[in-house]
Formats: sequence, C-alpha cells, structure tokens
Amino acid sequence: MLDLLNTLVAMAALAGDTLRFSGRDRVLSVPAPRSEAVIHIDGTLDEPVWSSAARLVGFSSYFPTDDQPARDSTEVVVWYGPHAMYFGVRAFAAAGDVRATLTSRDDGSQDDAVFIFLSTSNDGRQAYMFGVNPFGIQIDGTLNEGGAEGGDGFLRGITGGRPLLDPSPNFVYTSKGRVTEFGFEVEIEVPFKSLRYQSKSVQSWGIHVERTHRATGAVSSWVPAKRDVASYLGQAGTLTGLTDLRRGLVLDLNPVVTSSVTGARVGGRWDYLGGSPRFGGDVRWGATPDLTVSGTVRPDFSQVEADAGQISFDPRSALFFPEKRPFFLEGVEFFETTTNLVYTRRIVEPVVATKLTGKIGRTGFGVLAALDDRATSRSARDNPVFAIARIQRDLGASSKIGGIYTGRFDGTDNNQVLGGDARFTLGPTANLDLAAAASRTVVSNRTTSGPIWNGTFSLGGRRVSLRYNFNGVSDHFQTESGFVGRLGVANLRLVNQLTFYGKPTGLFERGSVDFSPFVTWRYRDFVQGREAQDHKYHLNATARLRGGWSLGGAFLFEYQRFDPELYGAYAIERPNGSGPGDTVAFRELPRLHNVDGVLSIGTPELGGWSASVFGLWGRDVNFFEWARAAIVQVTAEMSWRPSDQLRLEGSHGFVRYRRHSDGSVVGRTDLSRLKTEYQLTRSLFVRAVVEYRSDFRDALRDDSRTNLPLVIRNPGTGQFEPAGRGTVRNLFLDWLVAFQPSPGTVVFAGYGNTRQGDTGTAPAGLTRLRDGFFLKLSYLFRS
Repeated sequence: MLDLLNTLVAMAALAGDTLRFSGRDRVLSVPAPRSEAVIHIDGTLDEPVWSSAARLVGFSSYFPTDDQPARDSTEVVVWYGPHAMYFGVRAFAAAGDVRATLTSRDDGSQDDAVFIFLSTSNDGRQAYMFGVNPFGIQIDGTLNEGGAEGGDGFLRGITGGRPLLDPSPNFVYTSKGRVTEFGFEVEIEVPFKSLRYQSKSVQSWGIHVERTHRATGAVSSWVPAKRDVASYLGQAGTLTGLTDLRRGLVLDLNPVVTSSVTGARVGGRWDYLGGSPRFGGDVRWGATPDLTVSGTVRPDFSQVEADAGQISFDPRSALFFPEKRPFFLEGVEFFETTTNLVYTRRIVEPVVATKLTGKIGRTGFGVLAALDDRATSRSARDNPVFAIARIQRDLGASSKIGGIYTGRFDGTDNNQVLGGDARFTLGPTANLDLAAAASRTVVSNRTTSGPIWNGTFSLGGRRVSLRYNFNGVSDHFQTESGFVGRLGVANLRLVNQLTFYGKPTGLFERGSVDFSPFVTWRYRDFVQGREAQDHKYHLNATARLRGGWSLGGAFLFEYQRFDPELYGAYAIERPNGSGPGDTVAFRELPRLHNVDGVLSIGTPELGGWSASVFGLWGRDVNFFEWARAAIVQVTAEMSWRPSDQLRLEGSHGFVRYRRHSDGSVVGRTDLSRLKTEYQLTRSLFVRAVVEYRSDFRDALRDDSRTNLPLVIRNPGTGQFEPAGRGTVRNLFLDWLVAFQPSPGTVVFAGYGNTRQGDTGTAPAGLTRLRDGFFLKLSYLFRS
C-alpha cells in the first residue's frame, strides 16, 4: 500500500510539473497560488484547492548528516487566500514508525513533527516557526540569526546548523492532523493577523520546512541546507508574488482574571490569605503590517508549572530562569542581544507596561516602558520605572548592526546601560559577532560605572570547525534590566572541532572531537595584565549511532586560583580561643587542580521509553572550604508514554563532594522531579508535578591545612558565626487542571504545596511550609 501511494504521488507530481518544486533539484523559488477558496481545517487534504497548490518535494537529510536524500518522502503543499496562508503536509513513513501523542501545546518533543519557518521580512535574519505533530498539536516560536546556537557546552562542542528556536512566544493559528496508513497528514491555516510582514503590495517571504523523524532521530529539510554555512535563514527558499494580503483591523483584547489564596502558619495555626479577584489584561494593536503597539495592566505571571529546580555547581555564577508572561514574550525577538541586556523578569510586579515593536525597511526596533510595584523598590515608597529601547539595522545579505539602551529608575537611584552590537557574515561559513556596553549606576548618591564586551568568531566546516570567544564584564558593571551570570571576569574560550561521518548503511552516523582551552581572569587582573584565575582544558568526543543512540565522553583538566572575594567573610576559629569571635585570617591554597571524566548516553524511543544519563567524576574544587575534593555528579532523565494521552517524565540529579583529606562528605545536593500529564482532549489536560530537593553541608573546617573550624561573618550583625552542619529538604507538589483551546483563552485551576525539613527529618515527615490555590480565567477577543 505504501509503495502504491508513493507511486500515485509521484505520478500526480509529474502530471502537474509547474506546481512541483523539488528542493533536491534546488527549485526553491515558489510562486504560491492565490485562491478565494474557503476550506475546513480537518486534517484531510480533500478540497479541490489543494490539487492546484504548489508542492514542495525532494527533501534532503539535514541531521545527523546534511545534503543527502531523505530516507522518507515528504510533500508540503502551499497556497494563500486573502486573509491567511495555508499549508498541507503529507509525510510518508514505514508502518509503525510514526510517533504521535495527544499532548499539550509546545510539548511535542517526543513526537514526529513538521516545522514551517516563515521569514516574512525576507531578510535572512528572523523567522516565525509554525510546527505541528501528526495530530496537529502546535509547536511554535521564533528564530533569530545570531541567537543561541546550542554549542560550547559539555559534550556539545560546535553543533552547527540553525540557531536554537525560542519556543516562548505563542501565535494564533489553526491546525489539525491524523495518522494514516502511509504516515500522517496535516492541514495548517496561518492568519495574516498573527504575522508581521512588509508594507508592500507585492512581496516575497523566505521559507524553510523541516521534518523530524523520532523513530530515527533524523531531521530532513526541503531546502538542501548545509550545516556548515554561516546563515541558516540565508539558505531559505522563497514564496514569491504574494499580493493583496488583507489583515483587516488587528486588535487583540485579552482580559485576565486571577485569584489566589496562600496558606501559611500564623500564630500557631494554619491560615489562608487572599482570594480576592485581580483584574488585568493585555491589548495588542497591529497599527500596520510591520508595526505593533501593545500594552498590559497587571499581567499575571502565567506559569502553569513552577520553575524547574536547578543544581548550582559554581557559587560564583547565577542561575537563569526564562520569562513566561505573554505580554513580554510577544515581539521578544526585537529585544534580543548576545549579552542578555534585556531580561524582563527583572520587572517583577508591573502595574502597567507598554511596548512598540516593528520593522520598517531594513531597520527593526523595540521600545518597552513599564511601571513596577512599590514592593520592588529599595525604599518601598517609589514605583520603579523601566525604559528599554533596541534598534537593529540590516547590512548586506546577512550582516546587521544594533544599539541598546536600558534604564531602571527607582526614586533618586537609577541604573542605565548603553551599548551596541554587530554581526558580520564573512563569506559563506564564517561569522564575527561583536558587542559592547557600559553601565552607570547611582545608589544613595554614589555613582559607579563599568563596561561589558563580547566578541565571537565562528568558522563552520564539514570537517573542521572553530569558535573563538572573548568576553569580559567589569566588577562595576551593573544591569537592573538584564542578566549577567557572573560579574568581574574576563573569559577566553577556543573551541576547535573535527567532525567525522560514517557510511550511509553503517552503525556510526556522525561523530566529533573537540579541544577547548578556557581561560578566566578576574577582570581587574586582566586589565592590569596579571595571571589568570582559572585555566580549563577540555577534550570532548561525541558519537551519533544509527537508530537515534548518542554517546559522549570528555576529559577535563583544570586549575583554579583562590578567589579572595568569594571567601571574604570566612575566618578560622583560633584553637583554644574564646569562641567564633576569636579568629585568624582564612588561609588558602593559592591554586587547586581538577581532573575529571565525563560520560553520557542517550537512547531513542523504545517501546514508549526514552532515557539519557550524564555522569561526571574525578577530583574537583570543594568550594565550601576551598580545598580539594572528590566529585561525583549524575543526571538521569526518563520519559515514558504508555498511551497516546498519558506521559510521564522523571529526572534525578545529584552532586556529591568528598574531602580529599579523609573522604568525608562535605556537601551533597539531590534533586528529583516527576511530572505526570494526562491529555483528556486536545485542549484539556491534567498535570501533577512532584519535586524533592535535599541540600546537605557538613560543618566547615580548614580542610587539609589547619583542620580548624571555619566561621562566617553574618552580614546583618557583623559577627562571626560557626559554619555548622545542616541539611535542608524541600518537597514541592503542584497540581493543575488546564483548558487552553488557543493562546490567550485559558482556564487554569491549580494547587501548590511546599514542605520543608531540616537535619534529621525524613521526607515523609516534612513540615508544611506554605501552600496555595490559584485560578486564572482569560479570553482572547480578536477583531
């Protein structure tokens, strides 16, 4: 039956050759047909208009290897009407190879999927992504050239290929699909109201189409894109001759009502506070096809799931949590910078905010103003005011230059940042990214200022790839509108990678080896030409095997110098002294050496199961006491789909440090998480999340030197206090019932419970610390 259907499709393509556009043959300019037809999106391409649509065929392999014929054939048909663009997907697969679940929006990572990238400005720099799984479940987002690329991490080296997708924004479009005997079939309608595009009577849009095959882990692409080419969107095909696009009045009103009650122990008894409804909402006006004005009044945080816990391996670096509020996510691509100078979670409890975003010609811009709640002010009397402005100008085919200003004004205190950045495409496989900014901060009439800068040169190649990065941030640089993981350092990282390819029919598909020296200076030492703080030399290797298996390994050699600022509050309790106040200065080893090994393995989906394990062990830094330690770190993740509607995801991670001197455990963190989700219908699901965390720290001592107790100065009292032994355990429970037929229209009802215990408390005996119920109702009124 599969062979017969493939033959029929091929015959139909030959019969209408003018409508057939083969990516393998590099027929990438597509005059999309226009029609006044009205269709019903039901997942069946049976209306007559589909037979006269343009057909995108001839897909190529893109991952793990590129520019080879795709194993399974895919056909995407496209046409447009006065008010929307229409796509139909026919994806062919062997019997039993299609992976599909009835899942919630943006949660189809374990499913087969088709992704359509539309660059409506046709600038090769930004694109919308509209994705669907075989049931038509939506997976959407935006893609920015020069954004995150997914490399330069443990066992990742230089991944190559397109930049990482930002899945945060949600767009309104319609899709429905079904699994068939030949694979799956999907219909998609993308309203022009959901898009920004050029103000031209006749225009062209860039287009990429990708298909993910979960049975093999492979990705195929209509455009025969090369992973070593500097610009992914610059390789796009083109939808040409688009005329008479009618958006009408674009006015979205999204009123929101939320209510929550929070339980806590008050006067020896448990009591609940709150419960009164809170009214807010968002408004969005598409003033022109390429200019959007939006505003919000008291936006709720909109998380349907609490931030997942993270384990910190270096106390010198802050942890990053993503934005989740719809108002701040809309048009987020216009504010993106390589140095993360815009991080809207700094706007904690906005009373009101407004935003203007758009692109006129070759210039894109975004302006954001917000008034935060008084509770976030230093004085608790003023409403902090945020002002953010971003502008970018396209240069040539793929290069761009931009500027950024951010300001936070809190009474007489303020923080302002001004900077610029540029991305230069140097030939087909090389990019140079540059960014610099300076801050000026006034707190209590005291002014400080400092710079931040970043430069990255990347050279892609089928066999040899390079990425050299040099960045620095002054001790005096501050951003109260952005995110910087670690202040006061300068970093140089040189990633040099070799890639190997297997035979088309062999077990080994693709692998890489990279050597990465990584040097870190304290910023003032770098400026004054002094010795570096940390030296790291990483040798990483990865392998991709047929069927979706992945393996990785690494050897890490590092040495790190003592950081006096991190231990400025430490002291050693004098032997036979009078207590914690009788101290001597903390003595340090000037340099510690690390030698670690890493192994990882990832499985494809096997019988509904998939898993990954990451392990690191060796000799590392005991940051608790600035001494040598034996480290073991393990992270294991599991996913199980026993049916099309039920999903279970579990993870467990721990890191343990044993003292080099006697093998005792100085610190350990365990973090376990289990998420269970049942999808009753496409729009209705029930979710439960359980997260347990345990943090243990032994009584600190001057390990391997004097072995005397350590004491730490209390910043509130200024007095030294013993660094005693302790364990803190937290158990978090989260329940959610959610109805979400479309972005903006939701009903959320949930309950959260946090329990906590200290030393000697078993998980079952944890004390209820707080809990709460919440309800959210919102409806999207669209003109």
